[in-house]
Amino acid sequence: MHGGNNKMKGSGERPTITAFYAGRSIFVTGGTGFLGKVLIEKLLRSCPDIKEIFLLMRPKKGQSIEERLKQTIELPLFDKLREKKSNVFDKLIPIYGDVSVEGLGLSENDRRTIVERVSIIFHNAANVRFHENLRKDIFSNTRSTRDLCNLAKTMKNLVAFVHVSTAFSQSDKPVIEEIVYPPPADWKDTIAMVESLDEETLQTFSRKYLGTMPNTYTFSKRLAEQVVTDYSKDLPCVLFRPTIVISTIEDPVSGWLDNFNGPVGMLIGGGKGILRIMRLKGDTASDFIPVDLAIKVMITATWKRGLQTIKEDPNVHVYNGSSNQIQRIVQKEMIAMGFRTIEKIPLEGIVWYPRTFLTGSRILHYVLTLLCHLLPALIIDGILKLIGREPMLVKLQKVVYSSTTQLGYFLHNEWLFKNEKMLSILWADLPAAEREIFGYDYSKFNGNKYFHNCVVGAKRYLLKEDLSQLEAAKRHYVRMMWIDRVFNVCAIALTIWILRKMGIFSYFLESTGLVTEKFFLRNE
Repeated sequence: MHGGNNKMKGSGERPTITAFYAGRSIFVTGGTGFLGKVLIEKLLRSCPDIKEIFLLMRPKKGQSIEERLKQTIELPLFDKLREKKSNVFDKLIPIYGDVSVEGLGLSENDRRTIVERVSIIFHNAANVRFHENLRKDIFSNTRSTRDLCNLAKTMKNLVAFVHVSTAFSQSDKPVIEEIVYPPPADWKDTIAMVESLDEETLQTFSRKYLGTMPNTYTFSKRLAEQVVTDYSKDLPCVLFRPTIVISTIEDPVSGWLDNFNGPVGMLIGGGKGILRIMRLKGDTASDFIPVDLAIKVMITATWKRGLQTIKEDPNVHVYNGSSNQIQRIVQKEMIAMGFRTIEKIPLEGIVWYPRTFLTGSRILHYVLTLLCHLLPALIIDGILKLIGREPMLVKLQKVVYSSTTQLGYFLHNEWLFKNEKMLSILWADLPAAEREIFGYDYSKFNGNKYFHNCVVGAKRYLLKEDLSQLEAAKRHYVRMMWIDRVFNVCAIALTIWILRKMGIFSYFLESTGLVTEKFFLRNE
């Protein structure tokens, strides 16, 4: 039987969040990912009496797991923690493993240690790339969840199993409630099929097998939700479905981000003058959740789930991490917010004056991509070759086009994510004394201020630009603005000249009856 801390049970008094985590050993997958880093930082800083945090990690790019951990905690995200409690990082223990490998790749000694000491699991790890590889996604996202649930079942003191899914795992529904939904397929059969079929057969078969799901990522995450649900009769489970997770609001710093995914990545592409054309509906809203709020939901949801045993509460606790019920920000407004900030605080080394044109037409998007993305990239890369520098823009534009194409389904549709439980766990359910630490009053959210900080944070933490060089960046911004204006005037003049040579104007005037054939003959 899974139970909690005995001194908490039976006392009749609900422990605080910090008291709940005190003395506990925690197991985290995906600890070096975006969510994982912020989770680790928050746990160490706000729950200082945690005993230890085991991190499932694998070597990557020639670095050992110890080297990867050292590199992670040197990030600016951990500055506040480093200044106050430098020895707290000793509580981080890297464990060799890989979620894409059956059984998580754990050694017997590590498995035994985890079983005996861990009482909370945060399963963040996932393959989030939209490259339509069913085998990779089922192994990394679905089978790994099964393997982790099997490991959790053997733990002696487990009080909470937190699985991070995605709100888009239910993207075939216009309204997503904070409930468990039936799966599109049987997860056991799917794992067995993927393990047995060859790659060519899988590639041919996968599109039909996905049914109404837009890609293999959302499909595999939806199956993983069912894995958690099926194991919940034995495990105290929390299912957290965040939407698009982006920069921090304020905790531990404002605007921290470590990837180009989501709306902030689009703002950076536009701010650099690289992303000039986007195929999306400007009046739709892309839902998002700041990463520090997502982490607060996870930490407090774990506390709430851990207050009761499975016998007392056999339900899966489900939370949708979203913002659209609080403040709906349409995409064209969000882009405008970003460009207003970029005008005041421009990015360094912009390749063209920042401006992004939005269209919902697939054909127009393709044509404008050729004219406004590919053609300038070919010209600039040609100049770079002539001066002996490495060409880069054509390659970059291919990545941009591929990424925006893969995101097309999510950019052209809008969902309503119900989030009453999430809002409650962020404020009303919390001990009053800990609301400032673990809570957030969403009614105070300021979209303009937030996206301003997102752009500034991306400039500082993602692009690693020096804010002391802001004046130089402003001068370059003004230069590119004038170059853009001159170019546009020349382009318009050239277009008029070509149309005149082709006789388009003459044809138009004649067909509308504004002039006569005699007039044209006399002027010739």
